[in-house]
Amino acid sequence: MGLLAGKKALVTGAARRIGRVIALELARAGADVTITYRGSAAEAEAVVSELRALGVRANAVVCDLRFAVSARQAVESAAQAMGGIDILVNNAGRFETAPLEQITPHQWDAMAETNTRGPFFVAQAAHPYLKASHGRIINIGSLGGLHPWATHAHYCTSKAALHMLSQTMAKAWAPEISVNCVAPGMIQFGKIETEFQHFADRTPMKRNGTAEDVAAAVLFFATGPHFITGQLVSVDGGLAL
Repeated sequence: MGLLAGKKALVTGAARRIGRVIALELARAGADVTITYRGSAAEAEAVVSELRALGVRANAVVCDLRFAVSARQAVESAAQAMGGIDILVNNAGRFETAPLEQITPHQWDAMAETNTRGPFFVAQAAHPYLKASHGRIINIGSLGGLHPWATHAHYCTSKAALHMLSQTMAKAWAPEISVNCVAPGMIQFGKIETEFQHFADRTPMKRNGTAEDVAAAVLFFATGPHFITGQLVSVDGGLAL
């Protein structure tokens, strides 16, 4: 029996990349998992197959985080399919590079509505279920929300807001719900590419992070003491030091 046997997890934006790895990590620990996706239906179904192969219940629901009604519908679908929600991982996010002086109102709003408003809508909809189960919320922030990146102002601002939202949730929804945040640094996928090597060279651990590193931090907050709340953990190999 895994540490999360009998638990029910909802992971947003988990059809690909970090979200997929987080969902698989929770399933390996025994949790039933619902993932959300927006446009990656085929990839989402493939992840569901991977999750079910681990012996847990799994399903995928479409969700457009830009709209509160879509977030509510996704949460209701997940809760109905699994019989409740114990763990919410707000992973879905948007990333973009743009010179500060060239960011348009549309770009600014699109970043905020996915990275800040979206997690709020999902958490708000999941609140009754998490309160009933004394559950947990783990938000996926970013090193960019802690340190200013000159060519990512709208992204950095949206993630900094998510960090503050995590602390606000932790204070407002205690003692029933614990809320924490994981802030990845430079995360690479697949083969090492030379364009990212300079980040590894600057990192005390002498490598860039992996999705598995992020998933391990999420698993800690999902299985560790419920008493730990309002915390932010950087998964950056010391890059920010």
